[in-house]
Amino acid sequence: MADSTDFMTRGREVAGKLWGTRASGQELPAQRLAPDFFALVTQFVFGGFWARPNLDLRSRSLCTVAQLAALGKIDELKGHLYGALNLGISREELIEVLMQTACYAGVPAAVQALNAAGDILAPRS
Repeated sequence: MADSTDFMTRGREVAGKLWGTRASGQELPAQRLAPDFFALVTQFVFGGFWARPNLDLRSRSLCTVAQLAALGKIDELKGHLYGALNLGISREELIEVLMQTACYAGVPAAVQALNAAGDILAPRS
C-alpha cells in the first residue's frame, strides 16, 4: 500500500493530466476557502482511485462524466468535461455520453448535462 506522499504525488500527476496548471491553482472559491480539503481530494480521489491500474484515465474520465451527469452535479461536470477534452476525448464522444444519460438517469438529467456542456463543447467558429 502506498503511503500518503505517494498518493499525493500520484494524485497531482493525474490532476495535471486532466487540468494542466489549473490543477494546483485556487480558481474555485471552495479551493481558497478549504485548501486542506482539496489536498485530501487530490490524495484520495486522484491518487487513490484515478491512479489505479485497471482502468486508463480515458475510461475513468468517461465514467466520471456519465456519473456526474446522472447525478446532476453540474459544477463538477463542467470541470470534468474540460479534463476529458485535455485527455483527448472528442466533443462528439462526450455529447454521446451525455445523451446516453437519458436512458438510465432520465431525459431531464441529460438535458441539464447537455445545457451545462453547451459552452464547453460548442463548436468553435
